[in-house]
Amino acid sequence: MFCPDCGTWNRSALRHCAQCNRALPDLPSAVDAPDHLITSLRHATGQRYRIVRRIGAGGMADVYEARHHQLNRPLAVKVMHAHLARDREMRERFRREAEAASRLGHPFICAPLDYGETEDAVYLVLPFLGGGCLADDLMRERTVDAARTARIAAQVATALDYAARQGVIHRDVKPDNVLFDADGNGILTDFGIATAYFHGRMTAGGRAMGTPHYMAPEQAMGRFVDGRADLYAVGVMMYECLTGATPFDGPDGYAIGYKHVHERPKPLSSVAPEVPPGLAAIVMALLEKDPNARYQRGHDLADAIYHWMHETGIREEPPVRAARPQ
Repeated sequence: MFCPDCGTWNRSALRHCAQCNRALPDLPSAVDAPDHLITSLRHATGQRYRIVRRIGAGGMADVYEARHHQLNRPLAVKVMHAHLARDREMRERFRREAEAASRLGHPFICAPLDYGETEDAVYLVLPFLGGGCLADDLMRERTVDAARTARIAAQVATALDYAARQGVIHRDVKPDNVLFDADGNGILTDFGIATAYFHGRMTAGGRAMGTPHYMAPEQAMGRFVDGRADLYAVGVMMYECLTGATPFDGPDGYAIGYKHVHERPKPLSSVAPEVPPGLAAIVMALLEKDPNARYQRGHDLADAIYHWMHETGIREEPPVRAARPQ
């Protein structure tokens, strides 16, 4: 869930924020929204959507499955918590997600379809992707096989390359933000703290924004970041898929950030020797401290993955090829 104070995403098992140590609120276990909230949502969205049920909850917003009244199309409606909707900074962060993602028309980016604000509610309407997310798979299976890890990373890399070419840096790439469509393609979502090159940095009380486990060293230090920070996060995500754990952990966000800046990750060859050496080399290159030593663009990473897949005889899915930058 998101911390109500600093906005950091925390794993569901945590009771205190990894960044600021604030006690995290307990979330209700029921998946259905109360009647008064459904009524409020219907009014807020101008009766365009029929709210079906709540499918996700976090410290910043709830997500509901919905249907468009006229088209009967399945949708997801992301609604900011009422107490946060009254906070101007949080409203701006939510609006920024809509603005950043709405400009990104790409097959592996979940772009919003609608956005609205009322006095009491702020909501974002997104395509409904029924395949869950990568974090769900990791929680259930702990690891992901090498071939699937490579395919997901290639899809996310092409999405990030496109976003960077539009001047948008995601800054919070992680398994929770990789959804799956009906064909199993990895779709990047949640541009809530995305930064446009021309809009400068976005921080909260002097703290770097993002999720500590997936932050590039330069991001953990609060420096200006570019697309190479997102590629570092892809490396962390691949490392986690292949080993079942992120390269660095710690009691709080500061401890984790310190390790990102000052410690070398354990080589994949020693943590998970079964990982093919070529793929392990790609992951470790992504985790270099110096941004200049990493892959420089998403298509560079995607091409390296395609080359490895070709060399090892792994079939490249057609949807991945279709989204490759020219």
